[in-house]
Amino acid sequence: MAKKEEPVAGELMLEINQLIEGGVYSNAANIIHSKNEFIFDFAIILPGKNAARVQSRVITNPLHAKQLLIALQNNISKYEQSFGEIKVDAAQPILKTPETMH
Repeated sequence: MAKKEEPVAGELMLEINQLIEGGVYSNAANIIHSKNEFIFDFAIILPGKNAARVQSRVITNPLHAKQLLIALQNNISKYEQSFGEIKVDAAQPILKTPETMH
């Protein structure tokens, strides 16, 4: 029987609910914000469609959004060290939501 890992001081163990452990696929995202929160809409763009369908919406506070940015930067750096630079397509469509349309 495997031992249960105990968290190191200052760390939290991450538990994943079985209902969501399979994840949700997204190939597009849109981010909007107010003074108090950031809203991340993760969407999927299907071939032949001119709209993206939001699969998941995550709402968080500015501090956590900044921590997410740092964690993402660290992970992208590690990924690129292992697999090479991720090329960004400048022609990727910009997602618009009612909140971002002016």
